[in-house]
Amino acid sequence: MAAPALQQPSYLLANLKADWTNKPLHQRCHELSKIIDDYPAKELHAIFPWLVESVFGSLDGILSGWNLRFLQARSAEYNIAMDFLDPSGPMMKLVYKLQAEEYKYEFPVSYLPGPIKSSIHAGVLPDCPLFHNKIQFPMSGLLLLNPFEYYMFSFASSLIAPKNYPPGQHGSCSDSAYFVLVDTYLKYFLPTEGNVPPSPFSDTRGTVASPAPRSPNVPYVGYGGHSTSLLKRHITHQPSVNADPAAQEIWRSETLLQVFVEMWLHHYSLEMYQKLQSPQVKLALLQYRLSMSSMLCQPPAPPGSGTLHTYQEPFTPSEEHVLVVRLLVKHLHAFSSSLKQESISSSPSAHSHSSPLEELKRVVVQRFVQQKLYVFLQHCFGHWPLDASFRAVLETWLSYIQPWRYTGEKNNMQADGQNRIVPDKWASFVQENLLMYTKLFQGFLNRAMRTDLVNAKNALMVFRVTKVFVQPNLSEMIQKAEQLFLEPEHAILQRQNRVFLTPSHGGSFLSSRQPVGTDSIFKVKSHVYSLEGQDCQYNLMFGPDLRKNVLKLIQIIAQARRTAKRISDHSTEMAANNSFLSWFAVGSSDHNNTFTGGEMDDMGEGVKKTHEFLDKALDYLCQIFRLNAGQLSQLMVNVASVDDEGASKQLPDCIPSENGFVLTDLGRLQIISGLRRFEIEYQGDPELQPIRSYENAFLVRLMFQISSFINARFGDHMEALCSRQDLLGSIGRHYLSSSSKVAEQRRKSPVLRQMRDRPQRARLSLRVLASYRTLLILLLLYMLFALLSFGTLSSTGLVLIVSFLYELLLNFFHEKLKTK
Repeated sequence: MAAPALQQPSYLLANLKADWTNKPLHQRCHELSKIIDDYPAKELHAIFPWLVESVFGSLDGILSGWNLRFLQARSAEYNIAMDFLDPSGPMMKLVYKLQAEEYKYEFPVSYLPGPIKSSIHAGVLPDCPLFHNKIQFPMSGLLLLNPFEYYMFSFASSLIAPKNYPPGQHGSCSDSAYFVLVDTYLKYFLPTEGNVPPSPFSDTRGTVASPAPRSPNVPYVGYGGHSTSLLKRHITHQPSVNADPAAQEIWRSETLLQVFVEMWLHHYSLEMYQKLQSPQVKLALLQYRLSMSSMLCQPPAPPGSGTLHTYQEPFTPSEEHVLVVRLLVKHLHAFSSSLKQESISSSPSAHSHSSPLEELKRVVVQRFVQQKLYVFLQHCFGHWPLDASFRAVLETWLSYIQPWRYTGEKNNMQADGQNRIVPDKWASFVQENLLMYTKLFQGFLNRAMRTDLVNAKNALMVFRVTKVFVQPNLSEMIQKAEQLFLEPEHAILQRQNRVFLTPSHGGSFLSSRQPVGTDSIFKVKSHVYSLEGQDCQYNLMFGPDLRKNVLKLIQIIAQARRTAKRISDHSTEMAANNSFLSWFAVGSSDHNNTFTGGEMDDMGEGVKKTHEFLDKALDYLCQIFRLNAGQLSQLMVNVASVDDEGASKQLPDCIPSENGFVLTDLGRLQIISGLRRFEIEYQGDPELQPIRSYENAFLVRLMFQISSFINARFGDHMEALCSRQDLLGSIGRHYLSSSSKVAEQRRKSPVLRQMRDRPQRARLSLRVLASYRTLLILLLLYMLFALLSFGTLSSTGLVLIVSFLYELLLNFFHEKLKTK
């Protein structure tokens, strides 16, 4: 009987594989639910890896699985997939069923993020407790994971795995099944209210098996104080029947968080990773803290612990990846802010009596997310294209530095309803995340100065950043944190000595209590040194160097505003030319104007938004950096003078040559910044332009043949007529010659000298008769004359007379304007 029992799992797996491509999703999920309920864990063990791969896709991206990243809510399969993968659904039930039997599954190290993979291959155990007891030495290239870990690793890796999706699958990332599942898992395993729901599978021996502590037999390269799990005392010693359910189940929350952070944020160079995790850096930090607490002088910085500015891993996250990271950041802020008030105000000695979930809330952002998110955002700031898609990275950053938005409290609002007052209790968060505010702001400043701010989407990003930093009390908190970082160490020691020896403080030399100010200095310096190294050159956000860059940005914003105004005036003028009355003109000789009325409206609306965003951004920058009206007006005057000089020349700075104009370096900068531009226009034969959408192709070709015949037959007579200086000559030049008009256009464009000097002969153009607009006007005129009882010949004569008189009046007014 033993043999059939051993063969049964392979039969079950073979049957499932055979039916997987033939049955619809709802039937497959229904049958899988029955199998999960009816079969024991021993028989489900064999199908689990195949089922996970079939749902999330293969790790190499060849198999796409259920395409959760492109499965939208409007799809019929959406609800089926969401019910099956719900935290209380059949798939998670299978995970818990296998977890109770302590099965292990292999996950290839080669599909981990680059820094972790390279570190493990080098025999260095990563700092994250998630990898303890998972790696076999000597290296086998595999991690041994329990079912819950294997499921979460596969789920998280499907976001960054390269996949070949069928074309035509588009939709909002926030509506996809994957995005909603991430949100659902975060709310379930990291709840802001109550505890994590217990596992449905537990027995009298205790609970579902959780990760074991690190074995002393595993070779371990030390990394300081975070070598074991945050909740080691709850995980290492698993109690039996009388255990606290929260203590038994909290490992799932920590595992999910660590998997998400490691798989989504741990992407940068191996060298930077080793410096961030190396024993030397952590030893330096430990020495610093010991020296401060024992009033010793700071030892010299160890070699190799310098700044961490190195080349980055060749990894570019997708916009969807960044949006999911933002979702994680927002939820962790809400999760951390849900910490009970008594736990916040309690003394450190009372922390040991708080629940494991409350402990996790207390340290979740600083210990798990801060370091990796900082380097991840730095990578994005330095490598993301200079376009509007950077908005996803920007909003992720702004979400992290504004934890007060996710507390559920109603902050005090100003009368204008725009700026929230940042409560003083967040000063410690600003101090512990100083680089998130200052260093990344400098990175954004460098991007903004190289971005086209005439674009409304780019202007919006500048507005969003300045609106965040202008919040009352925030700039003061940042300045205070910078002052704490710059506090000389010998002054700290003297102050600490005075505090410890003062009886009014109730302490002694051996007291474990530290002054509040000194503790804040520890936090700021430890934060900066752990991320940038002890010999980092910190650039003050409100210092003179950054202030110069801010003034440059203000000049660029002012230039963009003036450029936007010129575009707005031009679009208004074009809209006026395309008004209802001008529509009845017989034809327009400007074939280069390809903007439709709708496009002009859109352009005008975009320019209006650009003005609004840039005006507010200027105001906010002046408030943040305390620029007075005199400084701002002087900058505006400088920009106006440069802009007026450019307007007088029209063209970008260039040098004439035999092949036309050649741009100088200054001219290139003027074009990039939008200060000046060439009028790029069609320079060929107007008769040979591509057929437009408002023209009839057959009539264009027919009119070209007729006009070519007339020009060849009567060209000399037309030249003689146009050379006359009387009224007939003027009329002839208006109808038959466009040389002056073309030459005027070419002087504003970088056209070759050979083309500019090419002689222009007088000729007749009948292409206007192929325009649908002209045909419609002629039809309406013929219908009008028919209603007035005019015949065909008389109607044709009247049309010719009306057209001639109309053009004669236009020519008369045009000549008058030229003489003024």
